Amino acid sequence: MYLKSLDIFLYINFFLNLFILINPIGMIPIFISITSNKTYIERKIINYKVNITVFFILLFSLFFGYKILNMLGISIHSFRMAGGILITSMAMSMINGKIYEKDKNFNKKDISIVPLAIPLIAGPGVISSVIIWSTKHNNIFDLMLCSIIIAFFSYICWILFNLSSFFIKIFGENGINIITKIMGILLMSSGIEFLIHEIKFFLLK
Repeated sequence: MYLKSLDIFLYINFFLNLFILINPIGMIPIFISITSNKTYIERKIINYKVNITVFFILLFSLFFGYKILNMLGISIHSFRMAGGILITSMAMSMINGKIYEKDKNFNKKDISIVPLAIPLIAGPGVISSVIIWSTKHNNIFDLMLCSIIIAFFSYICWILFNLSSFFIKIFGENGINIITKIMGILLMSSGIEFLIHEIKFFLLK
């Protein structure tokens, strides 16, 4: 039954949303910068720990985020509106090139969990987006497929960070900054969509 109603574009959209929100290509110069004092082996270990952590954070958000909201008495409509504001704010930071300024000064001795996994990769914006998505598509088939997509996405991030020096040589920092700004514009569109949808709900309620 589920296979007959499978909408492949729905899951492609989920993957693209993760890619735009997290922007792993835009994260490459940050990863290089804050691991610059590490050996090759240490960078490999950090990369592995980062993406394992991100996988479990997003998986937890997918399966339990909505339940936690219910426990706290927060309506999904309020959360979606807050998520829309947050995503729009993140997009503005990406467009203005200010999103990582403070994070470069984190203590470089312990960077795999903070700041790389949280909040640079699995930040509030992507967590909000995953929770919101899970409220619309919460049958077990959707959740399992999205778990696979999250695992696949984490694997792609792992590969990209392993190839970070190669990408810097190809695109240069200016090229990566341009990609980040383009993704910021797409992200802002997504955040505004959330806001418009919830404003319509409250007006028509």
